[in-house]
Amino acid sequence: MKKIMIVNTSHTQFDGTDKPTGLWLSELVHFYDVFHGNEDYQIDLYNIKGGETPLDPVSLTPGILDKLTKSYYENELFMDQLKLTPSIDTADPSAYDVIYFTGGHGVMYDFPGNAHVQQAINTIYDKGGIVASVCHGAAALLEVKRPNHYFLIDGKKLTGFSNAEEVLANRKKIVPFELESELKLKGAQYTKSKVPMKGFIQVDGNLITGQNPASAKKVAEAVKDALASK
Repeated sequence: MKKIMIVNTSHTQFDGTDKPTGLWLSELVHFYDVFHGNEDYQIDLYNIKGGETPLDPVSLTPGILDKLTKSYYENELFMDQLKLTPSIDTADPSAYDVIYFTGGHGVMYDFPGNAHVQQAINTIYDKGGIVASVCHGAAALLEVKRPNHYFLIDGKKLTGFSNAEEVLANRKKIVPFELESELKLKGAQYTKSKVPMKGFIQVDGNLITGQNPASAKKVAEAVKDALASK
């Protein structure tokens, strides 16, 4: 059995504003659904602080809430996992084959610089496991350093929510930083789809990243393929 840990945000609003944020639910659901119900995989959910995982209300609006995500949102057993989620500091990363970081703007506040996030990434990466993210989830990778003191993403091909997409989402003026720009500053070979909001992933060895919400299932399928080849 392959073990997958999924890490969500605990942050509820854009700092300095009254705008709520949190997990972009489809980025969890579309990844989770690829593995759910298959006895070859165990999936465990975590967030940063423990307790309830906040949901970005925009991700639940008509037109955004797709059929699959809606079915999970209406599933009491699934949603109970998000109401009482263990903190990442209770996890044993060495027991996992994959770590996957979901997005939503909340992660921009509580993923970067978090010691437990960094330890989990390095532990899983060092054992040959897979480090994956989607959309803003790539913020988890920003401050991770290797034993040689270089950033993990230095020279790595990856993707994440683009500056252009931040403008389209009408969030550019209130985000704490621009993810695309910060990834590049850390030395990443950032690439993106020519069409904003279109599903796009990058695979660089055991690092698998997706650009936006439409990429979550593609990330999951790439992770599944990578696990099968091990």
